[in-house]
Amino acid sequence: MESNFRNGLLMVGAVLAVCTTFAQAHQEAAGAQDANPLAEKVRAANSRFLDVNAATAEGYAPIPCASGITGGAMGIHYVNGGYLKDDKIDIARPEAVMYEPMADGTLKLVAVEYITSKGPASLEGQLFNFNSAPNRYGLGEFYELHVWAWKGNPTGTFADMNPKVSCEHVMAPSQ
Repeated sequence: MESNFRNGLLMVGAVLAVCTTFAQAHQEAAGAQDANPLAEKVRAANSRFLDVNAATAEGYAPIPCASGITGGAMGIHYVNGGYLKDDKIDIARPEAVMYEPMADGTLKLVAVEYITSKGPASLEGQLFNFNSAPNRYGLGEFYELHVWAWKGNPTGTFADMNPKVSCEHVMAPSQ
């Protein structure tokens, strides 16, 4: 009877391991670390940017890939200067769209960033981070919110840097 009990526990453990692995694989496939309602809304409102040509067609222009001092990166920001200047927060009109450069030369959408100089700011109840001046961007004081809606971020859906993103494959400009 004791061996049947042990065998039953082993079977339950194996089933739980399979279910956990399946759930993790499903989350990775969905592109999100966790099921965050705001990240889901951001994905729904901005999936047109999966193709970087949609971003450039809407007036977004690239700035260099941003890497973190202690690792990770934000990727290449495509910034819309008009949205940056208007100080409006609109879920479907982020000030920046962020792409990770891939080894094959393509760009993969990983996140968006909302930016305003008016604050304190929030989107759907999520508070923005404050950046004082002077800063590495050469901007005045501003508030920003990254939303890692297409690539899970182990440090948080709204963290600045993502340890799973790299600028390693940025292509050098051709001359």
